[in-house]
Amino acid sequence: MTRSLLFTKMEATGNDFVVVDNRNGQTSPDEWAALARRVSDRRFGIGSDGLILLEESVDGGLTMHYKNPDGSDAGMCGNGGRCFVRFALERGYDEPVRFRVHDKEYTGHVTDNETIRLDFPLETGVEPVRVDGENLYRVYTNTEHLVVPVRLAQLQEEEKLVKRGRALRNHPAFAPKGTNVNFIAGNRAEQVNLQTYERGVEALTLACGTGAIASALAWHQLKGGDDGEQSCRVEARGGVLKVCFRFSDNGDQYDRISLEGPARTVFTGSFPLPDTL
Repeated sequence: MTRSLLFTKMEATGNDFVVVDNRNGQTSPDEWAALARRVSDRRFGIGSDGLILLEESVDGGLTMHYKNPDGSDAGMCGNGGRCFVRFALERGYDEPVRFRVHDKEYTGHVTDNETIRLDFPLETGVEPVRVDGENLYRVYTNTEHLVVPVRLAQLQEEEKLVKRGRALRNHPAFAPKGTNVNFIAGNRAEQVNLQTYERGVEALTLACGTGAIASALAWHQLKGGDDGEQSCRVEARGGVLKVCFRFSDNGDQYDRISLEGPARTVFTGSFPLPDTL
């Protein structure tokens, strides 16, 4: 006997997600890891970079639950968060959309018909680290990220990026959780190009929202950026993201961080599931 999972397929700069309205309890939390593995499979499932579930608390507040394609938890997914905002608006919630991920509250706004801005509850810094003789940068964006400066031409060498990204993602220096790995290059202080090897996907993705934030902040440091309100254009394979932030040289801290870019529904459908996953 099977049951049907009602879902919406969404994408944000090529990062794609299976989004489920779980207010009616379509699936239980103890099924979410197995469900993510099943629906994210690009040959035998729907295909996605992750599973997002919308739930509502007794006081009417919204919660976003996110699972990677391998069923693991993620601290936060920026592109998924923007899809969540669009999904909530399409279900009648008012703007701005406020929702919780773990113990933090995010706020989403529509800036035009296609663009969503997501405000991050985040104060962070850029930490230089030396790994296997290389100077790299750790940036926590409510999930773990490593930023690796490369030459612009190297961003096209995807097989090499995958090999290097996998090694760094699993490096003992970042145990036990591991890390996402962002390769960055550019020619202008206010613009950076990005390729991200995502933990949990275990491959390069077309874009990564929290990786775009980490990359923009590290790029600002590398270019000796100014104090005050700043923005950076981040170009990923799946499209363009805008990261805004405030930098204080007194303490080398970043805050007032937001991520802006497109988020849209691709299609809706139902997917057959067994009674138990």
